Amino acid sequence: MAANSNGRSVIDISGSQNGAYDRLKTLYPMVNEEETPLPRSWSPKDKYNYIGLSQSNLRVHYKGHGKTHKDAASVRATHAIPPACGLYYFEVKIVSKGRDGYMGIGLSAQGVNMNRLPGWDKHSYGYHGDDGHSFCSSGTGQPYGPTFTTGDVIGCGVNLIDNTCFYTKNGHNLGIAFTDLPPNLYPTVGLQTPGEVVDANFGQAPFVFDIEDMMKELQARTRQTIHQYPVPESQGEWQAILHKMVSTYLVHHGYCATAEAFAHGTGQVFDEEITSIKNRQRILKLVLAGRMGEAIETTGKLYPGLLERNQNLLFLLKCRQFVEMVNGSDSEVCPPRCPRGGGGHGLFSPCATPPRPYSPPHTSVIQSTKSFNGNNNSNRNRPLESVEEMNLSNSNSNNINGAGDYDQLPRKIKTDSESSDVEMESQNSEDKNTQHTNGYHNGTSHEDVEDMDVDPPQGRRQLCGGSKPAVERMLEFGRELYNMSVHLRQEQGKDENNKKMLQDAFSLLAYSNPWSSPVGWQLDPVQRETVCAALNSAILESSNLPRRPPLEVAVAHARELVRLMSRAGLGSCAFASVDDLLHH
Repeated sequence: MAANSNGRSVIDISGSQNGAYDRLKTLYPMVNEEETPLPRSWSPKDKYNYIGLSQSNLRVHYKGHGKTHKDAASVRATHAIPPACGLYYFEVKIVSKGRDGYMGIGLSAQGVNMNRLPGWDKHSYGYHGDDGHSFCSSGTGQPYGPTFTTGDVIGCGVNLIDNTCFYTKNGHNLGIAFTDLPPNLYPTVGLQTPGEVVDANFGQAPFVFDIEDMMKELQARTRQTIHQYPVPESQGEWQAILHKMVSTYLVHHGYCATAEAFAHGTGQVFDEEITSIKNRQRILKLVLAGRMGEAIETTGKLYPGLLERNQNLLFLLKCRQFVEMVNGSDSEVCPPRCPRGGGGHGLFSPCATPPRPYSPPHTSVIQSTKSFNGNNNSNRNRPLESVEEMNLSNSNSNNINGAGDYDQLPRKIKTDSESSDVEMESQNSEDKNTQHTNGYHNGTSHEDVEDMDVDPPQGRRQLCGGSKPAVERMLEFGRELYNMSVHLRQEQGKDENNKKMLQDAFSLLAYSNPWSSPVGWQLDPVQRETVCAALNSAILESSNLPRRPPLEVAVAHARELVRLMSRAGLGSCAFASVDDLLHH
């Protein structure tokens, strides 16, 4: 990247495409390139045959005779300028003015004659180097700016809010050249005499002109327009609506003290009792702590019948519980214990009794899932089969691609009707598989589980917190979870979301260190927040309250409106970011 006399970088067309991609995304964040791609180079198809392209189609040279204006030739960019850019800009460096410097830089619509310099035809606009004139859909130019020659950098900017075009020369704004521009214009450059060569910068490298400052000005102008938008004179009504939206948001997310204080200050009334808010808060704290078993149990006690009526939600919670078992966080594998560094209260109160054995919970909610297990008593008390086949310390860390049905896992967990309780297919050699298969139907004792290598090297996190009885309980829970998925499929048909959840959860067992595996993202505590949101919404809905607070719905609507503005060709959408407005 070379630098000019004012210290700003000039065009370097050797930049990597990855860098160009990132920079263009930064310049035009509201553009969805799947719908409206950005111009990135000149088009090898949309040009006159006297135009030659090189250097990734960013360099243009003239290869015609150049005797008269009939020898003029132009080339358009690969794509039109997307309206969502808001303010679009590109620069052209004059590598050589050639014989006469009859060069034009500007814009044109699709279908405009390419055997002409930009600006000479309808829906074509250009700034010419030999005389400094601007040409607006006419062969007669108007005085506009200085001439340009070898070494100069000419920029062309399009304000898609005002539909105007301006040019720059070597970083200096020359002012508005054209107004009332039509939509869907393409960057265009035209040459006419031998030896003329130009390079383009569509944003691959920093521009000579400080376009970012102009973008900030337009952003401030758009923000001011939004803030000053007139509202009905009945301010009291609007104020009451806003107060209600804020109040319901605080109640929805369980901010009890803040909600009470806000309601007292604004005269709002709760649609939900404080006790109910605290109940939801209690459940969500359990989820965020990773204690899913207790969260399910507490939900069943405080909101009887909720999970029984919503089996997909229960399945989501239990899939998360399996993940937390692997994590060593769930109470099924990690009994309540004292907090680190002294006494505590509430959720993590000091332990007054020895840890309870690792047995299945006996709450009403969990009891409701027994029907998924067939003959529950016989299944739950039977020792696990072929646990030896899972070598956690030597698993082959193959990628899990999520393809196939539930039973198409790297390691399979099957029901009794499918010939076994638990079958964990090893990625090791066939000889080892054969050795374990010989004793497959003889059952696996507690000693077999003791022999499992669940203790990782020092410094690595341990599966189920390093407890072998906890691993045994986790495998039993996995069998119950699989049986539940089979029942759901029989009752409701295939559900892609449920299938993926189960497959992702079970895939954690395919790796000796699941935290660093391709599916290890599930073990990140941030994944609990999605579960929190789903459970919270279901509880609210069961109490005839909105699943989502109106404030969040309003923000989502605003974001969607901005996207619709983009599709409708309104350039101001580029500077109407909802997130920016909220943080301003």
